[in-house]
Amino acid sequence: MIQIGTATRAIIISLVALVLFDLMGLIIKHLSPQYSAAELSAYRNIFGVIPTAIALWSSRDWHKSGRKIRVRQKFLVCFRGVIVTFAQLMFYLSLGRIAFATASTITYSGALFTTVFAVLILNERVGVVRWGAVLVGFVGVLMVMGFGGGDFTWDAVLPLGAAVLYALTSVTARLVDDDVPTALINLYSTLIAVVGSGLIVLFFGGFSPLQSLTDFFWVLAMGSIGGTAVLCLIIAYRMTEQSNLAPFSYFGIPIAFFFGWLFYGEAPINDLFPGALLIAIGGLMVIWRERQITRRAKASAGSS
Repeated sequence: MIQIGTATRAIIISLVALVLFDLMGLIIKHLSPQYSAAELSAYRNIFGVIPTAIALWSSRDWHKSGRKIRVRQKFLVCFRGVIVTFAQLMFYLSLGRIAFATASTITYSGALFTTVFAVLILNERVGVVRWGAVLVGFVGVLMVMGFGGGDFTWDAVLPLGAAVLYALTSVTARLVDDDVPTALINLYSTLIAVVGSGLIVLFFGGFSPLQSLTDFFWVLAMGSIGGTAVLCLIIAYRMTEQSNLAPFSYFGIPIAFFFGWLFYGEAPINDLFPGALLIAIGGLMVIWRERQITRRAKASAGSS
């Protein structure tokens, strides 16, 4: 019988999460002609609360801490929820306006912006290698967007904005106290996003009636699948270090391309390549350099 190591299981679970996120995106694209991005964001968060709450309840760290639900940095946690609200809104808008694979690929530039925010917010020192990686990846982003060409559309800026905001949520999570479980942070973000997206919908005229029972099940599936994807990521991150999982996140690019072709007949290969490769190369360079720095820090700490 083949024995599968913990890190391998975590990688498999993270890949399942990628597939689930793409399935959620496909449903959003399917529903976009009938419902606004704000409505879909609100539905996603409402139905996504349950898997997020399950993730918290299954957290050993949360139970060990006495099941505390209070967080010292309340403003920061709420601010992350607001960021998530607008990140979702921009990404969901893009799914209804440009090719599925193009929108998804641009969001994978998040690792590059995480490096920038780490410098600006966390005062991290970034060397030539990581700045070079950011530059390479950003050139890839511009290529996928078609910036400067005749095919460029401002709709391509939407997933880029989403990537920037998602990177900001990633960096600001490091400012939260270490004893606060990740699942609790995500639950707060989801609840704030429920309120935020709901207010946006109300500001623009309110919710549209669901047109059919089928649409209700699509909405239910969208929220459940998205919440389950987050749950899978939390489980994977508990099983191994994030640096072991990050390189495999770029498998999401060919997965998104395949799904876009399979369900919508989209094959924007000329738009994606070679820009998508540069995004992946830039992101992997950042990950590789961070792993080197982490290993050196652990080695020096162990020898001291």
